[in-house]
Amino acid sequence: MNFVFDIDGTICFTGKNIEEEICSALDECLDKGHEVIFASARPIRDLLPVLPKRYHHVKMVGGNGAFTFKNGKIEVIYFKQEIVIALKKLIESYQLKYLADSDWDYSFTGEEDHTIFKNLDSHKTAMNKPLEGLNGISKMVIFSPPAEVKQALHKMPVSLFEHHSEELIDISPLGIDKQKGLQQLGITEFIAFGNDANDKQLFQHAKHSICVGNHPVSVYANEIVNRENVAKKIKELAKRYVNEESVYSCNN
Repeated sequence: MNFVFDIDGTICFTGKNIEEEICSALDECLDKGHEVIFASARPIRDLLPVLPKRYHHVKMVGGNGAFTFKNGKIEVIYFKQEIVIALKKLIESYQLKYLADSDWDYSFTGEEDHTIFKNLDSHKTAMNKPLEGLNGISKMVIFSPPAEVKQALHKMPVSLFEHHSEELIDISPLGIDKQKGLQQLGITEFIAFGNDANDKQLFQHAKHSICVGNHPVSVYANEIVNRENVAKKIKELAKRYVNEESVYSCNN
């Protein structure tokens, strides 16, 4: 079975690393023959530093589906040029603070004490470039957007994920989400662990879904667990689905 894990707030609670108890549960999942896939809002650049090196070979979805990572190779989906022009115009008109991601480099104009900046390019392998200096734009975060900007974005042909508690909007190319990223990797059946609005599509398409914490998106999940029980739940499902697949094999 494929086990798909969001990162921040699901299996990573510091923004920097994954607790050893959860790593141990992931290892047990792999040992039982399951495949582990990570699916995050982070681009691959910022996803890899959070993961122990023993997981750097697994498949990944980044940027809410704009990035996929397989066999050490990153594939990227970019905004169409007309969308980039419209976003730039919006930024200039309202003097917005933002983070724009390209294939590896980025453009950031937000506050340096913001959590996102603290987790940005932690291994210092990328460059913070002017927006026009990027190869293309695959994902954008707008910080503290006023109501007029939100209205304008909702009229544009893009995918939006609004994070009210952090006062930001994630913007991705139209039709792009984590579920679509999994499809790009050839993954259709999976167990999903998540905790936020951008995990809705994962929960809706999963064979079984688990929301970590009582977030509004939990209405789309099969069950809710708290942070302390994440490792236990991973082990429980890893064992359950080995047994289910064994029964299926015997019946066929």
